[in-house]
Amino acid sequence: MSRTMASQVVLSPPTQPSHNPEASISVPNFKWHSADQKLLSRVPVPKPDPSLGVLEALRGNFSGQGLNTIFRPNSTGGTTFPNAVTPVPPTAPSENVLEINLTTETLNFGSPLGSVPNRGLGGQGDVFLNGVPYVQSINDVSNPNTGGRDGAPVGIHFETGIWMHLPATTANPPLAASVVRMGSIPHGTTINAQSLEPTQTISGPPVIPAVDMTPFIIGSTNKIPFRAQKVDDAVTPRIPQDLTKFIAAGTITQEILTDPNTVLRNANKGKNIVKSQTFTVSTATSTTELGGGTANIAFLVGTANAGPNASAVTMTATFWINTVQSTITVPGHGGSAPLRVIQSPLPNVGARVPSFIVPPTLNAASERTVTVEHTEIQYSQTVNLNFAGLTWPHVSVATLVPTAELPVPSSALGPRIVS
Repeated sequence: MSRTMASQVVLSPPTQPSHNPEASISVPNFKWHSADQKLLSRVPVPKPDPSLGVLEALRGNFSGQGLNTIFRPNSTGGTTFPNAVTPVPPTAPSENVLEINLTTETLNFGSPLGSVPNRGLGGQGDVFLNGVPYVQSINDVSNPNTGGRDGAPVGIHFETGIWMHLPATTANPPLAASVVRMGSIPHGTTINAQSLEPTQTISGPPVIPAVDMTPFIIGSTNKIPFRAQKVDDAVTPRIPQDLTKFIAAGTITQEILTDPNTVLRNANKGKNIVKSQTFTVSTATSTTELGGGTANIAFLVGTANAGPNASAVTMTATFWINTVQSTITVPGHGGSAPLRVIQSPLPNVGARVPSFIVPPTLNAASERTVTVEHTEIQYSQTVNLNFAGLTWPHVSVATLVPTAELPVPSSALGPRIVS
């Protein structure tokens, strides 16, 4: 289980990995296969299951923390503020509220689906996809008027969907292998987002570019900054209005509001990231061969005269799958000792880290150091919302670590440090 406390050792057998039953995935006795297997035909059916590509890393359950920023519409008689909102130019119009959330998140993946056939036409042969279902839930832990740090966490996002790996095709369309995310959220938006370029793999930590949350005029690149983006302005339409305690804690700063991806870079401080895989998916098509897009319910789309209430027009998300290496100390414990759960050292203040199971076969009478590796998921996502004549970037970022205890392989035994 992930924890934020100091390293600990448990000498009793560990319990089963904890999980959130509301966000878990279980589809018993289901495995996708082609119906052609029922026929005495010569149609090729791939065996074993098609590749998952980079999605191989999306196994099991992950949890962590991050940041969410969203300019949301404010209707007449809508959100009220404890501090006066002074209408002095250049003030933010009353139709929007900037909501900032410090978040905790769970992202759970189910078992691979198997061989999902898509039928080609004419010269384009059949292709076979594979993928994993997912459930994502995000809580706000920062805003006292909605629960948060001074109360119980409050849910702000729930999403179900499937990540699929698409094989390369050469005829119709001629595309390299890619991944696609197909998701749905309760607000009334569905997404179909395909990768824009092949997965990039580098040695060492990820290179995370800046992201800008400043709104801009629809169909233009003209940016319109708002007072709510200034951390020291406590009389602007923003939740929370007064960010003093967050500035002091370093959790919401001007640097973070200027570039929310700062949260991701801060989360990587002190970590030994030995490899990073990067891919980006988007609902915005870059070529005629790429499909995808967003779909919204009528309330979000609005009317031709009044315009949208808040229509999600595009979504782009970059994921970094990081391999993190750390050294843990396994204390000596001779005989037929039970399993022990040892937490990885904290790389930085407030970080979440996984715990490791040490099998009895690795127990020794003397203390040892062990080098272990685990997978972490980071993402930066921007959903562009259209309302009031502007496009409002809705930016979410998070760093997630495995929630299950990870086994220490026998090959990872380090040198004995205590005789």
